Amino acid sequence: MLKLFVLVAAGLLFSSAATLSASAQQADLPGSSDHALVGRYEGSVIDFYETKAYEELRLPFKALESGEWQRELAGNLTSIRYKGPGDRSILEVMRNYETALKANGFEIVFFCRGRDECSPKQSVSTFWDAARGGIGMPTTWDTTIYLLAERDDAEGVVTVGMLGVETQARGDIPLTPHVAVTVVESEPMETDRITLVEASTMEEALAQDGKIAIYGIYFDFDKADIKPESQPQIDQLGELLKTNPELQAIIVGHTDGQGAFDYNLSLSQRRAQAVADALVADHGIAPERLTPAGAGMLSPVASNRTENGRAKNRRVEIVERYTGG
Repeated sequence: MLKLFVLVAAGLLFSSAATLSASAQQADLPGSSDHALVGRYEGSVIDFYETKAYEELRLPFKALESGEWQRELAGNLTSIRYKGPGDRSILEVMRNYETALKANGFEIVFFCRGRDECSPKQSVSTFWDAARGGIGMPTTWDTTIYLLAERDDAEGVVTVGMLGVETQARGDIPLTPHVAVTVVESEPMETDRITLVEASTMEEALAQDGKIAIYGIYFDFDKADIKPESQPQIDQLGELLKTNPELQAIIVGHTDGQGAFDYNLSLSQRRAQAVADALVADHGIAPERLTPAGAGMLSPVASNRTENGRAKNRRVEIVERYTGG
């Protein structure tokens, strides 16, 4: 039975106040409250609570091995620490949170348990320190469980980082889970950006500026596989090249500023190659007319300090390769 109370898909919010015992209610830190999108595990109490109208911080989005493993976040910050209930393992608590967040429209970006999954080649204490979001926690590093979840909708981007540990039973004190919850609410994404650029518009832009940025080609996170919803934009690129048989194009992949420099350079190259391959396979464009290139994070068009800026930087550009006199 799911013990975490969340805002479910139907839009109903189950109040934790209605389900917690009276003793647990009294133990909550005065002035604290659950975050409406996260809720709490039944029977746990809040012993730390803080909100900030704006903060910048970093949370892990992958295992600590090599390269970039933390994501830069900025926005409204809510920090909560839950304690208990006794005799519940931290794994049970965190699995409940994972299930509930999924039901509430979040994507689980990363979930790890223990050193082998969270920090296989580095000290797990380093990972633990980054994952706690500045919230004081028991230093039982060997029990570390962490998840990062994200929801992106019309109201903005919400990122939830959760670090869980447990303290062993001793005397009259039972096994006790502890969870640090970090919620960052960023500004909404721009809604007026053109996502489908028609062939005629691209032709005009190339004649005037020699290049055009395309935002209608989508990839899964950290992958170079073109998502199916990109097909309309690929079709328009194919139409552009078919109606302009002399046109030679450089397809340039761009990333935002997150992640390691060399890795982003490689990822952007692979994504550009995937677009070129799709044009050849789906539209019969001669490969010699296409030059895929990866620019990584080298050429931002906006600041990488905000999600809106990073979204603008994640793009494919079509550059005319003009060799005439």
